[in-house]
Amino acid sequence: MIWGLYRVLSLVIFMLFATSANAGAYRAQERKTDSIPVKERVGAAALPTEIAPINAPFKMPQLRRPVFPGRSMAITENGAKEGAKVTGIIQQTIEQLNKQGGGKVIIPKGKWYTGRITLLNNINLEIAEGAELYFSGEVEDYRPAVFTRNEGIEVMSLGACIYANGQRNIAITGKGKLIGPAKGGSVRKQIMTKDVIENVISHTTPLAQRIYEAHKGDFIFPPMFISPINCNNVFIEGISLENTAFWNVVPVYCDSVIIRGITVHSVGIPRGDGIDIESSRNVLIEYCTLTTGDDAFTIKAGRGYDGLRVNRPTENVVIRNGLVLEGHGGITCGSETASMIRNLYVHDCVFENARSAIRFKTRRPRGGGGENLFYERIRISGSRYAFEWDMLGSATHVGAAAARYPPRAKDALTPVFRNIKAENIIIEKATQFIKATAIPESPLANVVINQIRSNTESLITAADVDGFTISNAIISVQHPVVDLLDTRNILFNKVTILSPSNTIQFKVEGPLSHQIRFRNSSPSRPSGWKNNSWQKNVSTAK
Repeated sequence: MIWGLYRVLSLVIFMLFATSANAGAYRAQERKTDSIPVKERVGAAALPTEIAPINAPFKMPQLRRPVFPGRSMAITENGAKEGAKVTGIIQQTIEQLNKQGGGKVIIPKGKWYTGRITLLNNINLEIAEGAELYFSGEVEDYRPAVFTRNEGIEVMSLGACIYANGQRNIAITGKGKLIGPAKGGSVRKQIMTKDVIENVISHTTPLAQRIYEAHKGDFIFPPMFISPINCNNVFIEGISLENTAFWNVVPVYCDSVIIRGITVHSVGIPRGDGIDIESSRNVLIEYCTLTTGDDAFTIKAGRGYDGLRVNRPTENVVIRNGLVLEGHGGITCGSETASMIRNLYVHDCVFENARSAIRFKTRRPRGGGGENLFYERIRISGSRYAFEWDMLGSATHVGAAAARYPPRAKDALTPVFRNIKAENIIIEKATQFIKATAIPESPLANVVINQIRSNTESLITAADVDGFTISNAIISVQHPVVDLLDTRNILFNKVTILSPSNTIQFKVEGPLSHQIRFRNSSPSRPSGWKNNSWQKNVSTAK
């Protein structure tokens, strides 16, 4: 109740502020953020017919929907019957059209049951409106093992419910629904849960010996829902997915991918990521609605030494007009980052109820990291953190490497996050504005957050950061405290803090902290500072 009253008072303060001497600057910023979309303008329900040109802050090709031969065939033409398992008939129809040069394989209206489906060159798998395609919950329906990647490590296992390897010009389209492996079956019962995958599969083990298909009841690595691997010109549009056993849509080692207008629901499913782009390039994701049990839009690039061995970055990815209704992260980079994530542009999106709206995560044993990452015109509501960087992780997954100190010597697995820009962001409601946890040997570097309107309970905690600017921001906050540890080269420029106390408190610790400045801001400096700059070894509390 107190927080609700404070929000009302903040609005009054905003209105009073708009009539002050700074009204011109405020109105200019408001015009900037007025262009940020509301949820009715984004997501699958707002999908337009045409694909608009791609405009990105890096060089990227214009991606276009693939063209397929005019022939088509429904699986019923090959004898498919509702209520029976139709895996063989679906595969027969795919192979038949593939041999003729390609075309559309149609899953018509009705309830259909299947095991793994493998797409081939020039095949468009159409899930018709009213069609429900149910995938088996039994391991035997996904054998033999196929080449895939599980949590960033190459393996021979179940692959994906819809799988392709080394194919060109493939599509999954339609307004129908895919339902993942049935609960209670061997797929879910035999998922490997005893340890993290890099402790189970050594990077020195040859791929031919990494076979996990559970003939004797042993564990398996779960199938993704849709995962083309080593494919070119991939198109996925319109479908709905629910009840996955693992990550939902996962292009791996692909080039030229379009994913548009899909709907994912995986709430309550551990590791139920929405869309994971892994070690792929030239990707457009637009007008998708994700409600997930883990991260929603996710960018990955391999894990640890195995990811370094493969050495295939994810680069040139545009995500636009997306809607997240629930998830651990709205847009997440990591935590598999070994081969680097670079050239990512996320714009005109709405993130609701994501634990961390704009999220960056990696670990000391993961390697790589992210750079040249851009975020623009994003609306955030209901998050714990509007921005979160986490480069440590938990001891459960990485052991002693989760401890900040002592610093480790830099090696091939030392990750980085750098050169990140976010602007024109509205944070309607969040618990905390920024949480940044980097590592001493590899500080978070060169971050710019510009043109912000924010309403949060708390402000900023940061450790091991070198180069962070917040500018042109109006921040309404209940607890205006900034807690910094070994942070340097921090600038608040044209930042207005609106709080019950009309002050801002700084707690600065660590021998490396220095050069923290306020410029053209209100309050003009934090409480207790003699001037608007905090320098190393200079007391500001006197």
